Amino acid sequence: MIDLTMSFSAGRAGVVVAPIGLSTPHVAITGVTVEGADVRLVADPLAAQSAMILIPTQERIAISYRYALGGAGYPEVMFTPRDSRYTRAADALVAEACGIAATAGGGTAAISALAQHVAGQFRYGHPETRFYDGHDEIPQLCTIAEGSCVDINAYFIACCRAAGLEAGYVTGCFVPEEKRDWCNDMHCWVVTRADGQVQEWDIAHHLKLGVAQIAPGLNPKPGVRVPLAHSMGMNFPEIGVRDLKLLGEPLWRLDDGTWADAEPEIRLTGYDRLISA
Repeated sequence: MIDLTMSFSAGRAGVVVAPIGLSTPHVAITGVTVEGADVRLVADPLAAQSAMILIPTQERIAISYRYALGGAGYPEVMFTPRDSRYTRAADALVAEACGIAATAGGGTAAISALAQHVAGQFRYGHPETRFYDGHDEIPQLCTIAEGSCVDINAYFIACCRAAGLEAGYVTGCFVPEEKRDWCNDMHCWVVTRADGQVQEWDIAHHLKLGVAQIAPGLNPKPGVRVPLAHSMGMNFPEIGVRDLKLLGEPLWRLDDGTWADAEPEIRLTGYDRLISA
């Protein structure tokens, strides 16, 4: 059994927006159960992706995601560019990314060159102000920026798509080897397609570990991943949500229209099975 459970307090005025789980070639979502809330589904019409709206009925909410090993390929729509400020590249960044890709010769070589370039633009961290805050597009970085996995991968996606290369964004949980049955928060990674190859990238973990040479592969840091959703710039017109940065952990949509983290307690059963995925 592979089971990821997120539980959190229901003591806020609003509803919770939560992912329904994502299938990848490694693991497939087989079921989701919710305790402590009524559930309805809303959909992003251009992402072929739904989300759960949870209306609390008890003091605590628990979402359990069940997975099996192996699954279908990554969703085709995940690689489709979206008109979002989180993925749209500024003109200067487009020119730079196209130049790097052309020099590398295109294809997987270009993606690798862009990954290495992106890594050189960041030091890993969680700044209060993101480098793209206040922008309607992803700006070109001319100095080293501090960024989390979310920020680094947003830049990487923007670079790849600016250069005409297929790239998709996956959100989920990373459970490190030293914890095995729990983690603190969400994680994200990038999937690219070129030259008939699907490659997975985690630049942030390379930077955290001080690994200078960026290479495809999900686990420079030992651990397992549980995918939950894909893409940035989500739209859920049924609840009036447009250009939501991403959907990973459950989020509170408060009655005043603002967002707040649910701060879930995350538990995993089945670490050893996932290691073999």
